[in-house]
Amino acid sequence: MSEDRLVNIETKLAYQEDLIETLNKTVYQQQLKVEHLEAVCEALARQIRSLAEAGNDGKLGNERPPHY
Repeated sequence: MSEDRLVNIETKLAYQEDLIETLNKTVYQQQLKVEHLEAVCEALARQIRSLAEAGNDGKLGNERPPHY
């Protein structure tokens, strides 16, 4: 194997290792964002459920407004 070919292979390998490291960091950051968004969605769902339960306490859906 010639020296130039070996250097070329080593260079490509170094670029691939750098790219893999960059992609791993990106995937890690995305996973953190996904976990955060899941937590936010769960909190919003709990809040909506509690508001819906609180809003239905003793009230009818088609109740006449007080000015009638």
